[in-house]
Amino acid sequence: MFNTFKQFENFGHSLNAPGYHIQARTTEDIHSAFELAKKHGLTVTARGAGRSYNDAALNGGGIVLDLSGMNLIQSWNPATGLVRAESGVTLEQLWQKVEPDGWWPPVVSGTMKTTLGGCLSANIHGKNNFKMGTFGEHVVEFTAVLPTGAEVTCSPKVNADLFYSMISGYGMLGIFTSVTMQMKRLHSGLLTVDAFPVPNLRRHLFALQDGAPNHDYIVGWLDTFAGGSSLGRGQIHAARYLHEGEDKNPQETMKLKNQILPPYIFGVFPKSLLYQFMKPFANNLGWSLVNLAKYVASLRTHTFRQAHAAFHFLLDYVPNWELSYGRGGLIQYQSFLPKETAEAAWTEIISLSKKRGMPSYLGVTKRHRPDKFLLTHAVDGFSFAMDFRVTSSNQAKMREMLFEFDRIVIANGGRFYFAKNSETTTETALAFYGEETVKKFKRLKKRCDPNGLLESDLYRRIFG
Repeated sequence: MFNTFKQFENFGHSLNAPGYHIQARTTEDIHSAFELAKKHGLTVTARGAGRSYNDAALNGGGIVLDLSGMNLIQSWNPATGLVRAESGVTLEQLWQKVEPDGWWPPVVSGTMKTTLGGCLSANIHGKNNFKMGTFGEHVVEFTAVLPTGAEVTCSPKVNADLFYSMISGYGMLGIFTSVTMQMKRLHSGLLTVDAFPVPNLRRHLFALQDGAPNHDYIVGWLDTFAGGSSLGRGQIHAARYLHEGEDKNPQETMKLKNQILPPYIFGVFPKSLLYQFMKPFANNLGWSLVNLAKYVASLRTHTFRQAHAAFHFLLDYVPNWELSYGRGGLIQYQSFLPKETAEAAWTEIISLSKKRGMPSYLGVTKRHRPDKFLLTHAVDGFSFAMDFRVTSSNQAKMREMLFEFDRIVIANGGRFYFAKNSETTTETALAFYGEETVKKFKRLKKRCDPNGLLESDLYRRIFG
């Protein structure tokens, strides 16, 4: 364990805060961090890979407990697909461990760099949310250290109230130390992917709605610059697993060498430098041209086979892509709307962003279903993630616009995702969670953390 005072940033480099950095490698280190916090009147925030777009892993003036060193895969059973791993293990480590044996994590994010503890805290969703639900639905059990010093094991049947509240609880009830999960059986290292265009938002949402039950994965890209009758146009990618026997050589396609994303373009140019060439396009005109070109390229309907890693981890294709947004970085705004109100809400949101001169540079849509977790973001409907460039001149206007987005989402029965949104207020959170949910979470907080040791900038912003 070591202790230094340093500046931490969110993934989008749009938020930062100083904190005391403590590296944890054992459960004892976590206990020591809590004792240190009590002794000096500080608070503690857990941090894994730091991939949140907001302030979930920031703790201004407090302790930032770095769990990335707790990264051992403790057990793996290729016969049953059960894996047990420490909370600092990344999705990259996990899939590379299980995939050669014919298994895959049932839910993954758009990047493989996230840690399992972060996945639990945010209860991440993937491109298969409608079929497979959230990350937490595939957890058999987890262990955690509470600020009281207690070490607990939780499952859907043991300490169930903690199970369904710590998963999605953003690390504010306890620190995850390990997780046991059920993996998904594969019969090939490839997916069959159908790619096809959609001309407007109504057709876009209909394609997600209609396609989700019939595919294992479905995700949409939305051209946020298009307006008028083309508002909401984009492309759908719908994928399914290959059945046993469809892949003539599954042992070969499941080898890591055929899954790992290549670090070079054409075997020569390093992808790690590609973001530099994206910088000139980091403006409204540049990204409008990028979106137009992408839509034109998507007009051809086609079916192809793609490796799992290539399909899932699009955010890892270009290392450091977030740096292309410039010094101010980016923020992401993600809203979840019921299927009955999504079209009207997002028509208003997209139109407003264009009117304010701050269009989203990237838009991604998914189909969702509800879940049982206390601080859930899920609805029977859709999600829409929007990326916005932050500059010194647009910060105040951006904040004002996002507050208007919140009003639209709440008015339409929507929800938010705290791994993404960085402007949500206490009042907004109360409006979509409801008083009873907030009261229940605070009662659990008092029970697990009576001295208020676990806090983050996000927690203070949302729960006061």
